[in-house]
Amino acid sequence: MKPQYRVLLLLAVLAMTISSATFAQDAVTFRCYQDNIECEVYADQLARFTEETGIAVNVVTVPYANIDEQLPIQVEAGEAPDMARITNFGAFAGHYFDATPYLDDEAIAYWHDNYPAPILAAMTNDGGDGLGGFPDAFTSTGPFVNVTLFELAEVEMPDLETATWEDWTEATALVQEALSSDVTIYAISVDRTGHRVAGPAMSMGATLINEDGDFTIDTPGFRAMAEMLNDWHVRGITPADVWLGSGGGVAAAIDYFINGELVLYMSGSWQINRLAADIGTNFDWIAIPNPTGEGGSTGVAGGAAVVGFASTQHPEEVAQILAYLNAPENVSEFAARTTALTANLTVAEQGSEYEIE
Repeated sequence: MKPQYRVLLLLAVLAMTISSATFAQDAVTFRCYQDNIECEVYADQLARFTEETGIAVNVVTVPYANIDEQLPIQVEAGEAPDMARITNFGAFAGHYFDATPYLDDEAIAYWHDNYPAPILAAMTNDGGDGLGGFPDAFTSTGPFVNVTLFELAEVEMPDLETATWEDWTEATALVQEALSSDVTIYAISVDRTGHRVAGPAMSMGATLINEDGDFTIDTPGFRAMAEMLNDWHVRGITPADVWLGSGGGVAAAIDYFINGELVLYMSGSWQINRLAADIGTNFDWIAIPNPTGEGGSTGVAGGAAVVGFASTQHPEEVAQILAYLNAPENVSEFAARTTALTANLTVAEQGSEYEIE
């Protein structure tokens, strides 16, 4: 190739690179995390949105740690994306976008009719009537049990309705004892995060809000849970690296459960799709009721939401995207394809045909 042609080719490639970079900068950026295929579904839906409106959206899928640990810092520093899928609403207080000025009265009423007022208020900057986003899924913490390991060990499972955490600890320890001479088996584990520990702690009598309405940790029930968790480590019946491994933030025991190396795994409903896909027919497992105790049988409710940030340079476009994803047909499709528990009252009443193989 002649030198002048090579230069022209390089210039053409550079021009295309600049063009695509400009397109990316002009597009609305949606930072998304997923437990299953949530971001993939949103990417599909927003591709249709782009075809209909001409508004480009970059769906950037990131690990949950990015949303939980890095995004709050970036938002505070003025480096927020236009939109994100989040879980910790309080971490972004003061930085939410308000879609209300860009929506008609019918759309605003639909929003307020379909979601609890405290949830919507949590996604505003002043706890008022603004619309910073919408919750796209409800979740609940709870345990999963490897039934096959109980059968191989010839250990009877505790009664699902009345068993305490102490009952499950001893039963799973018997399974570990019976099987660990052949393979590495751990009895029980809970993800390293306060969100997952709170359910067992409350079941054991912990109260997290004191008489003055302030958050508190040091109660007899919480101490009982902490002492039980410590005892699991002392006895060697839990994988130590989950709670004692390096690094901060959330640490999950899910791989131990998927690999058939953990009898009882305390996590939550958002893991069901991954467990079903990754375990397949390797062994039988079930989701069980939260063990009971002085505080009853309880997990912790949670969920995710799609929100906009006030620093966006595309306010009208963000409002349109939120309204589009929040439309009943799209909410229903999202629930069906991700097998999520919908947070939308209209969709919940109508029902969704879940796509389960």
